[in-house]
Amino acid sequence: QVQLVESGGGLVQAGGSLRLSCAASGSIFSNYRMGWFRQTPGKEREFVAAINRDGSNTYYTDFVKGRFTISRDNAKNTVYLRMNSLKAEDTAVYYCAADDRGLTLLSVRGYPYWGQGTQVTVSS
Repeated sequence: QVQLVESGGGLVQAGGSLRLSCAASGSIFSNYRMGWFRQTPGKEREFVAAINRDGSNTYYTDFVKGRFTISRDNAKNTVYLRMNSLKAEDTAVYYCAADDRGLTLLSVRGYPYWGQGTQVTVSS
């Protein structure tokens, strides 16, 4: 099964940018659809973005459309989340997730494999 490790989180001022990376190992990366989720204390983990196996289709939740971009490099076994125009409300732990079952891309229940998360803090 695939193992996932996120990186790239940190502290940034509102209006700034970050790029998160998620490195996969242990399995054939191109077999997996990939997603990014985020979670704040006391709240459920929520969908942010997803990408299909070859990167030809991407999906976003409304509150990040136009600001965040998901992409993948199957040769490097890595999925990225470029985050621009960051807002204080984007502060959260960001998780990447992988799916090889072909279920829903937009829900936590669609992903059996998860990374440990990376903290993103946006100061206002």
